[in-house]
Amino acid sequence: MNEKERYLTKHGFGEFCPKAVLFDMDGVCYDSMPNHAVSWHDAMADYGLEMPYEGAYEYEGMRGVETIKVLARQQWKEELSDERAKEMYTHKSELFAKRCLTHPAKLMPGIRELMQQIKDDGLKICLVTGSGQHTLLDKILGDLNGLLTPELMVTAFDVTHGKPHPEPYLKGLEKCGIEASQAIVVENAPLGVRAAVAAHCFTIAVNTGPLPDEMLLGEGADLLFPNMPELSRSWHKVYTKF
Repeated sequence: MNEKERYLTKHGFGEFCPKAVLFDMDGVCYDSMPNHAVSWHDAMADYGLEMPYEGAYEYEGMRGVETIKVLARQQWKEELSDERAKEMYTHKSELFAKRCLTHPAKLMPGIRELMQQIKDDGLKICLVTGSGQHTLLDKILGDLNGLLTPELMVTAFDVTHGKPHPEPYLKGLEKCGIEASQAIVVENAPLGVRAAVAAHCFTIAVNTGPLPDEMLLGEGADLLFPNMPELSRSWHKVYTKF
């Protein structure tokens, strides 16, 4: 049984006909996770919370306020108010913006080439991110000019529940005007993979961070690639299978 057949069986679909590719942003479109890791660690330390650098990758995709609430629940045994969590996330966002001035986030190698192939194949391209970082959200439309459009973007401001809840990807499907069996998701984070699988999308995981492959495969990824250039080089081989 190949990947397509396994996907159809897993979700009970009769056919799989991709019409759009939905991309996560951090760690997929941008090589921005190292900046996130440092700013998360430093910001939470200012409040007395521990956030290991690896933790940024484990919680990646979850809305920032939700991540902070989880940390507080685990370490303080306390349920933070939305206002307090937002205040702490604002601090993290400020540290992230400052770090981006000295360590500018660059496009992930291979992402532009991959998106151009997808566009040439006639598929829609949609950004689905848990981020509320204006630093990158404002930047990505210019960096990927002609490939991304504002109307096909889902951010933390568009949803009530962030990843691993399927709502972000369900919202992406809605914006694209398609069903789950017509979408491919490209993700690099375990929680993002879980969200995409919960939305019944065919999910390609790309391990651009320090986490073991098993964490992505264990969340239900249908395919796994070691980096974005490899997925870009393999795109037509993968796409023609569908």
